Amino acid sequence: MRKLNKWLLTSGLFTLVLFLSGCVKTGSDGQPTGEGIIYNFLVKPMSSAITYLVDNFNWNYGWAIIFITIIVRIIIMPLGLNQSKKSMIQTEKMQAIKPQVDAAQAKLKEATTREEQMQAQQELQQVYKENNMSMMGGIGCLPLLIQMPIFSALFFAARYTQGISDATFFGVNLGEPSLIFVALAGVAYLIQGYLSTIGIPEEQKKTMKSMLIVSPLMIVFMSFSSPAGVTLYWVVGGIFTCIQTFITNILLKPRIRAQVAEELKKNPPKQVITPRKDVTPAEAKEPQKTSKPRNTSNTGRNAGKQNRK
Repeated sequence: MRKLNKWLLTSGLFTLVLFLSGCVKTGSDGQPTGEGIIYNFLVKPMSSAITYLVDNFNWNYGWAIIFITIIVRIIIMPLGLNQSKKSMIQTEKMQAIKPQVDAAQAKLKEATTREEQMQAQQELQQVYKENNMSMMGGIGCLPLLIQMPIFSALFFAARYTQGISDATFFGVNLGEPSLIFVALAGVAYLIQGYLSTIGIPEEQKKTMKSMLIVSPLMIVFMSFSSPAGVTLYWVVGGIFTCIQTFITNILLKPRIRAQVAEELKKNPPKQVITPRKDVTPAEAKEPQKTSKPRNTSNTGRNAGKQNRK
């Protein structure tokens, strides 16, 4: 169930990125035509803010991109932290009911009839319902869906703002791909992936390994063909994500674990799944098979035949 949920979440976000990428229409010259809701309400204001900083404060376009990215990330951060907090609380509570969930899933695997399968599924649903838990695992798609259009707008602002393609930042042409920025972006997201594994069970680490590798590889792959101005946005976003992951995993997680543990002491998980009672009769049949009554009777007959001889 969890793997399916993760796959659905990942595929849904990827589809959203593709959808948002088509919201900024470009003409034959490669520049936006000015049509589209995303462009007019998100990309254009961010692009204007970058241009304002350059024109009025004599900033470099690179510093303007960094500043706008940090401001947007700071505004979005409470939403991300709240989402992470809810996810961690859900995960900790899941550990408390895991024995019951495993028992219900074992019954589901051992079921041989449709009735047994339905009964096992009902018991599994009852475990979640009685303990006020979601079978979806607390995915929390809404905060991510709110953030994605804003991050996409930042991406397009860094790509299409007038003047960025002709600017340089510490000797790097922001209008052309930069291997230095590509490496920095890859390293930033690798570090973020490592930080996200701190303090989680080994089982969960194994399931996260593929995502930890895929995410940096995707950033590096896209950065190779993107202007350095866009890659600079990814570098800053990756560093900021590292900071946010550090706050959630290193600072918040121990407090949340203690809080959930105290809550579970006062309100222990409700016991829904009970040990199966049909195990004893099944085991009782085994000694009857090993007693070998036929061998005893055969021995008796053979003994009788020998006496008659």
